[in-house]
Amino acid sequence: QVQLVESGGGLVQPGGSLRVSCAANGSIDNTYAMGWYRQAPGKQRELVATITGGGRTNYADSVKGRSTIARDNAKNTVSLQMNSLKPEDTAVYYCIAKRDGPSWYKRMYWGQGTQVTVSS
Repeated sequence: QVQLVESGGGLVQPGGSLRVSCAANGSIDNTYAMGWYRQAPGKQRELVATITGGGRTNYADSVKGRSTIARDNAKNTVSLQMNSLKPEDTAVYYCIAKRDGPSWYKRMYWGQGTQVTVSS
């Protein structure tokens, strides 16, 4: 059973910084990309950032330049450092682990989410 456990959400003022982290159990290895999605109230879930086992990163345009995703393969953890936060960054942030390929190989796992609220 795959488990992804997020931590680090909370309330932060506009312009502030926050880091969210995720720990995966041993079923996730470096064949999986890990990363973050988010869902704001009334909006669809959207990709924030991903990082492959080899360290290749991908960011949504909305967070590019303000966020850094990092991964520790030995510890099976991924973190997202977010700076210059805006009210529109308010959302539930979900950790993901995914593996692409043929249907028999493809996997997608989600954490339960952590709330990030940007407000004064």
